[in-house]
Amino acid sequence: MSEELVGLTVEGRIGTVTLDAPSSRNALSVRLLSDLNRQLERALGDDRVRAIVLTGSGPVFCSGADLKEQLEASTAQKEAASPLMVAALKTLWGTPKPVIARVNGHARGGGIGLIAACDLSVAALGATFAFSEVRVGVAPAIISVVVLPRIGIGAGLELFLTGEPFDAARAERIGLVNRAVEPDALDATVRELADRVCKGGPNALAAAKRLVRQVPTLSLDEAFAMTARLSAWLFDSDEAREGQAAFTAKRPPAWQRD
Repeated sequence: MSEELVGLTVEGRIGTVTLDAPSSRNALSVRLLSDLNRQLERALGDDRVRAIVLTGSGPVFCSGADLKEQLEASTAQKEAASPLMVAALKTLWGTPKPVIARVNGHARGGGIGLIAACDLSVAALGATFAFSEVRVGVAPAIISVVVLPRIGIGAGLELFLTGEPFDAARAERIGLVNRAVEPDALDATVRELADRVCKGGPNALAAAKRLVRQVPTLSLDEAFAMTARLSAWLFDSDEAREGQAAFTAKRPPAWQRD
């Protein structure tokens, strides 16, 4: 069996999914995307994992589409990559478990899409970003679905049309990443965020993520109807009763002691 291009390690409550093809700068080949989807599903199915960290090995987070593979592939092979990319983005975007991108290095095209689909992201200063698709005759089509809600129309137009690289500080200013930190602070910052996230109840975290993703897409009446139902369900849940009892008794709730 060939070596997997994406790894999964579990430490405590945190599952780390690592793009592990440094020789290709973690390019999004069909094989890497297949492995990524498999490892994400493993992390989601592991009851020990309360939060997921997505990162890359080597000096690059992800260089985007595997252009060498695209040049050599048949039409059918080229078409195989798109559903795999969509599946990965939908999983990151929609999973009830919070996902944090640990952006260890440069990101291009589809790699930025993976970052944007995560819930939180921390980038090392020195990492650069670019939607370089237009410079090779294509466009950031699929990833625009998750990127534009983060960076908005103005930044999207400039960065999509020019393909110009931008640094981690700008990525933070436009909302692509939550924090840009010195490289030696990357791991500690990611761990701090993951630990803070894990203080929340699993159902509450899933609900909070659903609110952020879904409410902006609804009309006012739809939003109030959906949130009222969700609120009633949450307040009537065992998790909420445990959380409120723990707060009153000044003790950690059960999910923090697991």
